[in-house]
Amino acid sequence: MSDLVEGLSAALRLLLYGDTQIWSIVALSLWVSGLALAISAVLGIPLGAWLGLRRFSGRELLTTLIYTGMGLPPVVVGLVIYLLLSRSGPLGSLAWLFTPHAMILAQTVISLPLVAGLTISAVEGVGADLRLQLRALGATPTQIARAVLWEARGGMLVALVAGFGSIISEVGAVMLVGGNIEGATRVLTTAIVLETRRGAFDQALALAFVLLGLTFLLNAVTLRIQNRLLHATS
Repeated sequence: MSDLVEGLSAALRLLLYGDTQIWSIVALSLWVSGLALAISAVLGIPLGAWLGLRRFSGRELLTTLIYTGMGLPPVVVGLVIYLLLSRSGPLGSLAWLFTPHAMILAQTVISLPLVAGLTISAVEGVGADLRLQLRALGATPTQIARAVLWEARGGMLVALVAGFGSIISEVGAVMLVGGNIEGATRVLTTAIVLETRRGAFDQALALAFVLLGLTFLLNAVTLRIQNRLLHATS
């Protein structure tokens, strides 16, 4: 128990006095995961909205593939990306292995199906009565789609939060493709693993506090936005 208390105290000191190594790790983590989420949002939200609104041959298969991708083990994603980016792999000429580019690619593959899948669920969750009412009022298909997407905006926000949460806390894939190189590819999760193995529990706890704090802040902001959306529509 005393070791835990001492570790917590040391972790707080590191955070309060601005340990440069810790904050550089935080900055890289936010940059890698933020860019991966942005790519997933640009691709996943339109894809999920399209699949949620349209009915066509092959839609069920495509939706099933996306839902399957939501459960991909991150370490398997990391292994596949590693093989693709290795020197003998088809993308080896990019020289991305053990760089932030590889980590962004891996995290995008992890978060994209989650963002798209939850967007599909959000769009399909909008009541059919709304569409019927809009058709009865003479709305065009484009107007109906816009109205449905507006009603589903809260669910799409949750999709983004879930996507970010899945990658900021992921360790297996980024460890494989990034290599956990100090000053280059070390992020929060891989640094926590490394410092724990070294026995540097103060550093590990400090990083863990930052990771938990980011998650708490993200969820608090999301909850506030959802409440505002709820009050705006009520």
